[in-house]
Amino acid sequence: MNASAELEKLRYPIGRFKLSHPITDEDISTFINEIELLPKRISGAVEGLNDEQLDTPYREEGWTVRQVVHHVADSHINSYVRFKWTVTENRPMIRAYFEERWATTKDANAAPVSLSLNLLTALHTRWVYFLRSLSAKELEREFIHPETGKSVRLIESIALYAWHGNHHLAHISHLKDRKGW
Repeated sequence: MNASAELEKLRYPIGRFKLSHPITDEDISTFINEIELLPKRISGAVEGLNDEQLDTPYREEGWTVRQVVHHVADSHINSYVRFKWTVTENRPMIRAYFEERWATTKDANAAPVSLSLNLLTALHTRWVYFLRSLSAKELEREFIHPETGKSVRLIESIALYAWHGNHHLAHISHLKDRKGW
């Protein structure tokens, strides 16, 4: 495998996000179930890791395991808020954030991962409750992404965040496999 392909595999261990159309009710249920299970799966993936392991990047020039865990919490908080805006406002322009800058803050670099694991558990419990309450019509509601100007339907965003959680979980699990942890 050439260096470029190897880097791509390290960056996207489950592949890049691809949206299958049309999204069925069964797909939605699967995506929501994946979102629901993510906190437990991430907790299991980092269980027993020491600080040196948590501070190991999943790839060269990549985030550490600790940063990945905190990033998932940061990202999913933002997504939850975006979902709420979209259901309660008419095609809102969401707020983007600089995830790479958030990953450099002291809490992302040094705080115990248990803080974000607890946050993810509570957040995902609430988020999943909300997601399961949405009607088919609400799932078709859209927000505008400020960086691309594109409209994104909630149904597509559910798929993206199911993938997002699994994507970062794979960063952790593949690193553990490579290191023999």
